[in-house]
Formats: sequence, C-alpha cells, structure tokens
Amino acid sequence: MSRKATVTRKTRETDITLTLELDGSGKTDIQTGIGFFDHMLNGFARHGLFDLTLHCNGDLEVDCHHTIEDVGIVLGTALRQALGDKAGIARYGSSLLPMDETLALCAIDLGGRPYFVYDAAFDTPACGGMDTQMAREFFYAVSYSAAMNLHLKVLYGANDHHKLEAMFKAFAKALDAATRPDPRIQGVLSTKGAL
Repeated sequence: MSRKATVTRKTRETDITLTLELDGSGKTDIQTGIGFFDHMLNGFARHGLFDLTLHCNGDLEVDCHHTIEDVGIVLGTALRQALGDKAGIARYGSSLLPMDETLALCAIDLGGRPYFVYDAAFDTPACGGMDTQMAREFFYAVSYSAAMNLHLKVLYGANDHHKLEAMFKAFAKALDAATRPDPRIQGVLSTKGAL
C-alpha cells in the first residue's frame, strides 16, 4: 500500500499544493519562493528518503512568515494522512546529527499527542531570505498538524546555516526511523490499541 498524501491549502496569504510519499527515494520538486527554505526542504526529503513535491505562492512581499508556517501546516497534515492508522510503524525515532561544527538532536513520537520542545539560538536574523526565528514556527506547525511529539535541540554550533541544516536533517532522519514499518509490530505500537 502506498503511503502517500496530497494536500492543498489556499488562504488569502498562501496557495499551497504538497505531495508527500513516505516510501520514496528523496526526489523533490520544491518551489516556495524562498531559496534557503527550499534548500532546507530538499535536504529534509533527501536525507529522510521522502519524495516531496511542493508548490507554494505566498505573500512574500509582506515577509516569509506566512509561507513557512503554512508549509509546515500542510506538511504535517500530509504526514498524518500518509500514515493512516499507523499500523506496523516503529512510532519512535531519533537522530543525533553533526553538520561541521554543529550538533543537533531530534526525537519524535508519532503517538497522536502533539507536543513541541525547541532549543536553538541564532546569531543572525536571517539566512538567504529565511528568518532564523521561522525555524521554530515551521517545526511547531508540523508537529501540531501531524499530531506528533517533536523535540529539537541544537547542542552546539557557530554557523547559523549549519544549525538550521542540522535541524532539518536530524528531523528527516528521526522521522524516517519513526515512520519505518517493522514486521514484528502487529497493529499499532501502543498498549491502548490505537494511536
């Protein structure tokens, strides 16, 4: 069975169509109008081995906020839909990922209860047209739309580009682990019998 979802969201601020395939090879077609954000999402898809198609027209004449936050909402929604009833998946995933001088940690639980913990600091206001403070808004939107427990922390680092890239790649690796089917799991991995 294909674990794939397409989600469209149109508001006065953004017009987004996104297709996510969990069992992919890292193929992408991403256009948000924010070059650095596209770079981060390409890294996410490639390192998580997700196929991701994303076209977003946002009100970038205002700033990058609505585009990045709304992409997070749509990505989280697509993830939740692609997972279906979550039968047979590992549910938990984590990654400790180095990016040059930076080390980032990500831990995920796809148990159906949204929670978000974030610990990262930046020295610059933006990287390539993406406000650094928008990383938090993006991951928050993904976690709540997907109903996942997501913890992200930059343990140390000096370069803001590396910090952001390490977070996106750590998220990808942790999500790949959490969504991976495990033939030993019958139904869902929960004593409750449902996720």
